[in-house]
Amino acid sequence: MKKLENELTWKDLEIGCIVTEPGSTREYRTGDWRSQRPTYDFKKCIKCGLCSIYCPEGCIGQNAEGYFQSNLFWCKGCGICSKECPTKVISMVNEEA
Repeated sequence: MKKLENELTWKDLEIGCIVTEPGSTREYRTGDWRSQRPTYDFKKCIKCGLCSIYCPEGCIGQNAEGYFQSNLFWCKGCGICSKECPTKVISMVNEEA
């Protein structure tokens, strides 16, 4: 079978079909479908940034006061940041309709 010029085959895919171009979620508001969202108690925050490091979406950044906080446009509500926070600053709450 002859391959057309612009046709992709399974041999053209990366191993595990990984995303090779990072940052594609920034093109879409992917946080709109989450069922939980993070909330913060900054009184306990030590500004370590572990939440940002572990976030699989890269949607956690520093705010003006230096605290790390999710951008809810892209946060999918996975809760990894909450589990990894050593001082339990982050709590997951149900998203309200």
